[in-house]
Parts: sequence; structure tokens; C-alpha cells
Amino acid sequence: MFKVGLIGAGFMGGMHANCYKALGDKVEIAAIADVREENAKALAEGTNAAIYTSADELLKHPGLDFVDICLPTYLHAEYVIKAMESGYNVFVEKPLCRTAEEAARIVEASKKSGRIAQVGQVIRFWDEYVWLKELADSKKFGKIRTATFKRLSSYPDWAADNWLHRFDMSGGMALDLHVHDIDFARYLMGEPKSVKASGINNAEGLTQYIVTTYVYDGAVAVCEGTWNYPKEFGLTMAYVVEFEQATVVYNSGTGKFCIYHKDGGVENVELTKSFDGDSDIGGNISSLGGYYNELEYFIKRLSDPSLPDFASIEQGARSVELALEGYSQL
Repeated sequence: MFKVGLIGAGFMGGMHANCYKALGDKVEIAAIADVREENAKALAEGTNAAIYTSADELLKHPGLDFVDICLPTYLHAEYVIKAMESGYNVFVEKPLCRTAEEAARIVEASKKSGRIAQVGQVIRFWDEYVWLKELADSKKFGKIRTATFKRLSSYPDWAADNWLHRFDMSGGMALDLHVHDIDFARYLMGEPKSVKASGINNAEGLTQYIVTTYVYDGAVAVCEGTWNYPKEFGLTMAYVVEFEQATVVYNSGTGKFCIYHKDGGVENVELTKSFDGDSDIGGNISSLGGYYNELEYFIKRLSDPSLPDFASIEQGARSVELALEGYSQL
């Protein structure tokens, strides 16, 4: 059994805590830190976790196997580096950090530490997207010609002190929400030749809507994102990917998931979920699915470091760079 110290007991910390509890005897939540002690105590329910109001104090907790960092984005770099320098394996929520300069420092610290680390680019572990990646790699329908990814959300009002809506703290929607599809497009199609973004910022300069186009040799990917829709809208994740011999469509809002064959016919896709569980901690998503999958895989890598690193520090750093490059064009 691996012992985790969880730093941050907000929305995402709650997601991770519920996943660790669902993992049963594979993981013990040994310590939780949050400046809001009541939040840490709430997440510790059903565990014997020690409670801290300081991340620095948690890093001194004896016997931890890894640290899970679910702090606001602007604090990621400081505590990822501190955790690595303290000898811990690290799981850090996405985005990896707030700036390209911080990303470079984390990459260097990771190389020096030699510890196992993973970035919470959860879409790489989301069942419908895992399926798409496997389909593309198989070349069953030929090469990808065009790909459109959408991540459309209601206004996120759950962040403590509204930190998500301060650009200096979060990087805004472009870095917090849009980065999911940026990261997955790179994972699916490789490094783009060029990046072009357009969108709308509010009066404070915070992105409310963005469309980013990535150009490849013989292919184009378009990523669209917003978090400015009404509360009742919730979250829709969607993609349309055109291969040479078929077009695949997924939309979480409508439940549509199918393959349109070029020579005719429509095939509905039925997936068996890797894990089926829900969280009731609020926010715009309740399914633990992808979060459980990524954390379960991280635990497997702790047991067997030879397993592929599907969400590396380097990959997370590059996705931060691309997100900020797009934002700089608005």
C-alpha cells in the first residue's frame, strides 16, 4: 500500500481523495493539507489522515510514498519542486504550472530528482479519448485529416477566493480549461507546425472564449473552449475526427458516440467504462472515471517504473507553452 500526502482540499483535491478511497487497499491517504482546516478534515472522513494547514508541514510527514498537489495553479511550481527536492514522487494537477519559465524549472528539477512524476492531463485517461487514441494509432481508418475538439463549460464559481478568475493565479480559461484539448491534440497528432488563436477576453483581459488552430503536414486540428455559459449548461466535451476512411463523433452533452464510414453506414460505439463512480463535491463534473484511471495508472507506475509515462512533466510543460502561445495572440 502506498501512502499519499494530499496538498489542497478544494474541488480537485476532493476528486482525488474520492479516487484514493475508491482504490481501496492500494493507497492510504496519510496526510492532507489545506489552509482551510475544515476542508482538510472533511476530505479525511473515513481515513486516519493527519491534518495540516501548511503544505510545508505536510512535506515533513514521515513515511509518505508520494505527494499529490491540487493547489491553485500559481502555487504548483513552488511545491512540485519542493516535493521533488524532498525526495518524493509527485502527482500534480493540470496545468503543470502558470508560466513557461516555471515549466522549465520544473522539468529541470524533475530530471535532477529522478523521481516518478505525472501531470493530471486527465483527458489522456478518459475512456472515450483513450479509445480515439488507440483507433488513431491502429491506422484502421487511415490517417487523420481534420480534428475538432470542444470543451464548453458553465462559469466556474467554486474556486476559493475566485482564484480561477485571476489571470496571475490561473492563466484563465486558456490555461485551465482549454489546455485539456491542446494537450490531447498534441498527444493524438504530434507537434504542430503552426498555432493560430482567436477569441474574446473580458474587460480584465481574462479569456472567456477561444478557438485555436493547429496546422500539421496534411492535417488540421481545431480546439474550441469557453467557461462563460450559464450555470445550467454544465460541461460538454466533444470531438469530431475525420480519418481517410471514416469520421468519428463523440459528444458528452448529447450522448452521441459513433463512426460514420466513408463507404456508407453509421456504427454506434459502445464502451465498457474502466471505472464507474461519481463524486458529489460540486464543480462542473461529477464522474470520477478519468481521474480514477489516471491515479490508478500512477500507482501502477510506482510499482513498476518501467511502464510508459503517458503524462510526463515534459509533456505537461509543452502543453502550458502552447496554451500561453495561443493566449498571447488574443
